Amino acid sequence: DLDECATSPCKDHQYCLNTDGSFSCKGCDASCVGCTGEGSDKCKTCSSGYVKEGEKCTDIDECNLPEKVCMKENQDCVNTPGSYKCVCSEGFEDKDGTCVQT
Repeated sequence: DLDECATSPCKDHQYCLNTDGSFSCKGCDASCVGCTGEGSDKCKTCSSGYVKEGEKCTDIDECNLPEKVCMKENQDCVNTPGSYKCVCSEGFEDKDGTCVQT
């Protein structure tokens, strides 16, 4: 078997999986920028919104940072994979970018 992966035939966001007589390109984990294999522990570097903890790239919970990320009044932070979003608190709705009581 020729190891086709030796020539790095895959794209930057993929890793190469050598198979008998062939190879396949598999997508890297969402937490990775470039990878050497499957999973968040095989990242070359972590994506934006992720931090290396031990061997793995883990999501940064922006909502628990000491510095508030959602600055508007009556707004809550919701953590998402690799990011966060600001939503109006319960009982409030977004009206032209301001959270007003419903």
